[in-house]
Amino acid sequence: MHTPTSTPRLLFLDWLRIIAFFILVLYHVGMYYVSWDWHVKSDFASPGLEPFMLLSSPWRLGLLFLVGGAAAAMSLRRLGGRAFLRRRSLRLLLPLLFGMLVVVPPQSYFEVVEDLGFGGGYLRFMALYVQGYQDFCDGDGCLFLPTWNHLWFVPYLWAYGAVLVLLAAGGARLSHWANAAAAQLHGWKLIVLPAACLALARVSLLREFGETHMFVNDPFNHATYLFLFLLGALFAHAPHSWTRFVALRWHALALALTGWAAIVIWRALWKAEVPGIDFEAMFAPMATVYATTAWSAIAAACGFGARHLERDGPARRYLVEAVFPVYIVHQTLIVALAHWLKPARLAPGIEGVLLTVLTLTLSFAIFEAVRRIKLLRPLFGLPFGRKTRPGTKLETKMELKVEMSAKANAETGP
Repeated sequence: MHTPTSTPRLLFLDWLRIIAFFILVLYHVGMYYVSWDWHVKSDFASPGLEPFMLLSSPWRLGLLFLVGGAAAAMSLRRLGGRAFLRRRSLRLLLPLLFGMLVVVPPQSYFEVVEDLGFGGGYLRFMALYVQGYQDFCDGDGCLFLPTWNHLWFVPYLWAYGAVLVLLAAGGARLSHWANAAAAQLHGWKLIVLPAACLALARVSLLREFGETHMFVNDPFNHATYLFLFLLGALFAHAPHSWTRFVALRWHALALALTGWAAIVIWRALWKAEVPGIDFEAMFAPMATVYATTAWSAIAAACGFGARHLERDGPARRYLVEAVFPVYIVHQTLIVALAHWLKPARLAPGIEGVLLTVLTLTLSFAIFEAVRRIKLLRPLFGLPFGRKTRPGTKLETKMELKVEMSAKANAETGP
């Protein structure tokens, strides 16, 4: 029989998750304006924003999986395997199914309207969507329907949680592994060893398999994100490890920014097809730079977060609840709003600000409606009914003690 244990909530991880998801909203607004393929594209799309998009694209999702692994480990420790899986299934798989049937389809609809001139109307499109129609094709390939689009993160997170349950079946095994890993991951090793694992995955798997987000045929992403998820779980079992990021935060940030500059320069050279450079031979070194940049940025985020964000308040408690529903609806809102605003021919800067403001406003308006309607709450990953959430009422005193303890033990780095 599982005996629940009280696991201190690391408040800075909540803030990192919140910040990463809001960066994701900005990133998806940016996808409308860059030259990379996306569901709908601005008439003013160009490569101009791409270097700024690359500031977050190497590390943002990796950070979310790391934080997700830590949160899953703490929840598993508290609930036990069976209750953990039951709760995760309700909180993740039900919103995924609802999202694939209701939230996501407009993205594909507006895509075929703009790219293929589909004129059959939304109801006709939905009839094809649920039938698994596979003949919406253009030069970039065919749409795979039905789809989860940006919600691909959800089934991956659920599956990795199931893996964690299997690994934890041996009782103290995870704690033993966590302590063994913590004994190695300190100083320069905290940067070099995880970066080396990510680089190995990128060098050996990316060119052959790419990034599909299809789950069953996505070995590169699994090798990357499952590793980060389990690493977060190990850190959760050895919570003193988080403070080690504090001392390295400035070094990690400098390394991440240097790597970002190298990536931007390299992409410019590659696009220009500069003669005399063997781009094929440079794949492995640049893949290593990319992986090192990604992990350094994650390490910097953890360091600055542990140093400055271990604090509670009404904003954190509100945003912790809001962030998943906002994530579910935000991309559909961006795609729909971009499509509807296109005839206005607004300047890209003005239009981009409007897209961002309208997306966030409508996302939070939907959240405010959903949280008040008992039957809708589970469809957006919220508990059925309004329950006391961690960090409110019953747990406020505990979290204030955690905050005071974290401040007392924080390292005095640069």
